[in-house]
Amino acid sequence: MKKLEGTEVIEIIHYSRGDRQVKEDQVIVEFPVTIYLNGEEFITLLCSPKNLDYLVVGFLISEGFIQKKEDLKSLDYDEEKGQMHVELKQMSALKQKLYGKRTVTTGCGKGTIFYHVLDSMGTKKIEVESKFSPKGILQRSKELNQLSGLFKETGGVHFCGLCTEEAVVIFHEDIGRHNAVDKIVGEAFMSDVSLEDKMLITSGRITSEMLIKAGKINIPVVISRSAPTKLSVELAKDLNITLIGFARGERLNIYHGEERITL
Repeated sequence: MKKLEGTEVIEIIHYSRGDRQVKEDQVIVEFPVTIYLNGEEFITLLCSPKNLDYLVVGFLISEGFIQKKEDLKSLDYDEEKGQMHVELKQMSALKQKLYGKRTVTTGCGKGTIFYHVLDSMGTKKIEVESKFSPKGILQRSKELNQLSGLFKETGGVHFCGLCTEEAVVIFHEDIGRHNAVDKIVGEAFMSDVSLEDKMLITSGRITSEMLIKAGKINIPVVISRSAPTKLSVELAKDLNITLIGFARGERLNIYHGEERITL
């Protein structure tokens, strides 16, 4: 069995139609990376151990700690300790106090906390008028599904893509769908890729946190092969984001923002 990056090969017992077999299987690695901001322990993210620089930068952008290139002084990864040391030009004492030292899950929800105070910082109504066709959306969704080698082999990750009508610009996979989005945001930021003329396509369901992330970074169209939540639909209306679900095969559902879709 060829081992894929971000996985480990283990021995399992496989039962099928009454037959027992000892087989090898690949499982996704869940990896903790601890972020240090200006020398102080800040937060631990549980993620897939790939593209950690993009993940950390994207997370800090999504949470409002980085807004422009000048805000980020340095980024240094200690692989042996699993620590990412980030030096910022300036640090908001309020934001640092709100976070403190804590561990975030794989990015598939925030547990019993309905809304983190920081989620309301930096979101605004999107006025971008970019247009996309149903054909282009469905083609890119299909292409992303084909690109996701880790999902095909393990079924244990989400994938996410930043796309134009004609092409997938950035693609990432992670055990957490929000982590995959942050990796997209981080790479776009570090590579000077614009966001306001792109669509964000994800494999997982669309929750309120996903809409808040998109609103903060001015992405006008958010698409999933799965379902949105009721709160994400309400936020799409508040933030003027085009929200599309069940984009697979030859169909899709538009929950808000049809004006950006050319029929």
